[in-house]
Amino acid sequence: MLSRQLLLAASRSAAARRAVVTAPVTRALVDRFIAGEQRDDAVSATEGLIVCGLQASLDFLGEDTTDEAGADAVRDEYTGLLARLGEDGFGRGAEVSVKLSALGADLGGGGAAAALDRARAVCAAAAAVGTTVTLDMEDHTTTDATLAAAAELRADYPWVGVVLQSYLRRTEADCRELLHAGSRVRLVKGAYAEPDSVAFRGRGEVDRSYVRCLRLLMEGHGYPMVATHDPRLIAIAAALAARTGRAQDTYEFQMLYGIREEEQRRLATAGETIRVYVPYGGDWYGYFMRRLAERPANLAFFLRSLGRG
Repeated sequence: MLSRQLLLAASRSAAARRAVVTAPVTRALVDRFIAGEQRDDAVSATEGLIVCGLQASLDFLGEDTTDEAGADAVRDEYTGLLARLGEDGFGRGAEVSVKLSALGADLGGGGAAAALDRARAVCAAAAAVGTTVTLDMEDHTTTDATLAAAAELRADYPWVGVVLQSYLRRTEADCRELLHAGSRVRLVKGAYAEPDSVAFRGRGEVDRSYVRCLRLLMEGHGYPMVATHDPRLIAIAAALAARTGRAQDTYEFQMLYGIREEEQRRLATAGETIRVYVPYGGDWYGYFMRRLAERPANLAFFLRSLGRG
C-alpha cells in the first residue's frame, strides 16, 4: 500500500517525471504497456489484436492539456484516428476511450462546455465508422461532471460508455443509476490516490465493492464491461453471467495492453468478447506510473532494471 501511494504521488511530481523519463532503462518497460507514440503505432497494435480475435479501446494519452489549442489537437487526433480505423476496416473492432480533461474540461471558464463539444465531435467520428466511445473516469472530483457529460452525449449517441471505479464509496449507487438498456459501463478498481473519506483503501474492501457492483450490472439491462486481470474476479464475472442467463455477446472482459496476453487469448478462444485497452502517444508518464502502482510485479521489474542501468 505504501509503495502504491508513493508511486501515485510520483505520477504528479515534475522531478520524478524527469528522473523516470530520462532513465535509459525506462523505454523497455514503457514499450510493454504503450503501443507507441504515433497513430500508426496504435493502428498497427489494433490490427495485431483483431487478427488474434480480440477487440481494442484506444486511448490517446494526454491528461495535462493546458490550453484550447492543445484540447483541439486531442480532438483532432481522435477524429483522425477514427477515420483511419474506418479506412483500414477496423472500425467495428476498435472503439476509443477519451478523458474529458484531455479535451479541455479543466481549463476554466467555458472549459467544460467546450470539452463536451469536442467530445461530441469524437462521437460523431465514431458513429461515422460504426464504433463507440467510452468516457474514461479520472479522480473522484471529476465523477459527477463525467457522468453528466455522458448523459448529455447519450441524447444523440446512446451507445456512449462510461467508467466506474469500485474503490470509490459512491460507485454502487452510481451503478444503480446505470442499469437501463443500452447503458455501457466499464467497471474498474481505480488507479488514483484518493482520501479515505471517498474511497476504500484495503484490497479486500475494493474487491468486495467490485463484486457488488458487478452483480448489479450483470442483473441489469445494460452492457457490462468487466475490466480486470484478477483471475478470481474473472471467474466471478463468468459465474454471474451464467447465473443471470447472459449470452457471451451481452458483456465483455477488458484488459490492458501488454498484461496477461495469454489469458486474453484463452478467454477469446472460449468465446468471450475481449477488449484490450491500447494507450498511445507521447504523454505516457502518468499512465505508466499508475500501471506500476497497480501491480507489484511491474514495479519489481522496473526497479531491477534501474539497478542494472
